[in-house]
Amino acid sequence: MKKIYVLDTNVLLHDPNSIFTFDEHDVVIPAVVLEEIDSKKRNADEIGRNARTVSRLLDGLREQGHLHSGVKLANGGRLKVELNHRSFVKVQEMFGEVSNDNRILAVGLNYQFEEDQKSEPCPVVIVSKDVLVRIKADVLGLITQDYLTDRTGSLSELYNGYSTIRVHPSVIDEFYNCRFLSIQSLQLSYPLYSHEFVILKDELGSTKSAILKVNAEATRLEPLYLCNEPIWGLNARNAQQRMALELLLNDDIPLVTITGKAGTGKTLIALAAGLSKVEDEHKYKKLLIARPVVPMGKDIGYLPGEKEEKLRPWMQPIYDNLEFLFDTKRSGDIDKILMGLGSIQVEALTYIRGRSIPSQFIIIDEAQNLSRHEVKTIVSRAGEGSKVILMGDPEQIDHPYLDAASNGLSYIVEKFKEEQISGHITLEKGERSKLAQLAADLL
Repeated sequence: MKKIYVLDTNVLLHDPNSIFTFDEHDVVIPAVVLEEIDSKKRNADEIGRNARTVSRLLDGLREQGHLHSGVKLANGGRLKVELNHRSFVKVQEMFGEVSNDNRILAVGLNYQFEEDQKSEPCPVVIVSKDVLVRIKADVLGLITQDYLTDRTGSLSELYNGYSTIRVHPSVIDEFYNCRFLSIQSLQLSYPLYSHEFVILKDELGSTKSAILKVNAEATRLEPLYLCNEPIWGLNARNAQQRMALELLLNDDIPLVTITGKAGTGKTLIALAAGLSKVEDEHKYKKLLIARPVVPMGKDIGYLPGEKEEKLRPWMQPIYDNLEFLFDTKRSGDIDKILMGLGSIQVEALTYIRGRSIPSQFIIIDEAQNLSRHEVKTIVSRAGEGSKVILMGDPEQIDHPYLDAASNGLSYIVEKFKEEQISGHITLEKGERSKLAQLAADLL
C-alpha cells in the first residue's frame, strides 16, 4: 500500500539523501522545514554542510517540475514541498504553541484528515529523529517512526570482534599441539570474520581454555602474536585488551576500530601501541592523535589564545594519557617532551579535511560523535602506509543528530567487519578504577 511520509527537519539534516530512500511512496517536506534548513545552511559544521546539500538536491529536482505540485523521483516515488496543508486549528486544540515542530505535525494531521475522506486512504507517517515529536504525533493519532535507513541495528547486535565457543577439551589440546585449527572443523552455524578473535572454553567445565584469532582469509584459527609482552611499559590487563593490542600492532591491518565503555583503556592502549610503532620500531613517520570538538552539555563558547591554546581543553584527555605513558612528574613536562620528539601531533578533526596523510599512525578518539560522512572523510585521508584507529563509546554520544546505532563508529564497524584489512574489538572490563567501572555499569 502506498504511504505518505512527512519528513522532519532533523531527518534531512542527518541524511540529505533521505528523500530518495522511501521507494515508491510519496515524500512530503513541509514549508517550515525549508525555513529551518535555510537557517542552518551558513553553519561551518556537518549540519551546515548537510543543509547546503539538501538545498542543492531540491534545486536539482526543481528543474524537473514545480515542487509544490510534486516531482517524480527515480525510485518511483514522488516528492512534494507542502504549502496547502498548513492549517494549525486541529493541532492547536492539544498543543497551543505555534512552534515549528507543531507546524510539521499540523501538515501530517491535515494530510491524514484528507486521506480519511477517501475510499482507499493512504497511511500518513511522520518521520522524525526527535523523540518528543514522535510522542506528540502519537498523541495526535498519527503513525510515526524514526529514520532507520542508516541504522546498524541495536547496540546489543553490534559486532564485538570476538566469540566464545565451548568445545571438547580435545579440541583445545589439538590447537596447542598443532598451533592452528581449521574453522571448518568447529562446525559452527555462523561465520567467523577476518581477524576475529575466538576464546575456546572446555564444555566439560574445566579451566582449560585458549585465545585464538582468525587469519586474514578466514580459513583457520591461529595463536596470537603477542605473548603478554609490555608495550611502552603497558601490559594488557584482560583478554580483550590483549586482543586490541594484537590488532594495533599488526602492520597488515590498516584499519582498527575499538569500542568500549569509559575506563576500559581504549585511548591508553592505542597511544601505547602508536608510540611503540613510531618511536621504537620507526614503522610510521608520525603519530597523529585527533578527536572531534563536540561539547558534553552546554558549550563554553569561544576560547582565547592561539590555535594550540584553544585546542588544549578539548585535547586534555589525550595529554592526560600521554603524561601517564611518559611518567611525567610536573605540569608542562609533556609539552617539552612532545616538542622535543616532533613525531607526535595532537589535532582537532576540524583541520583534517583536504589532507593526505601517508605513513602515519592515526588515532581518532571519541569517534562515536562522528557521522557516516565524517568517518568516510577521515578514513579516506589515510595515505599509503598509514594505519587508522577509530575508537569510542557508542553509548556516550553528545552529537544532537546521532545515536548508538546511527553514528559513524558503529557504521564503520558493521561495514568493515568482513574486510581483510580491518579488525575490531569491544573492550568490556573497566580498568580505570572500581568506581569508574561501577559508574559505567550503573549510571
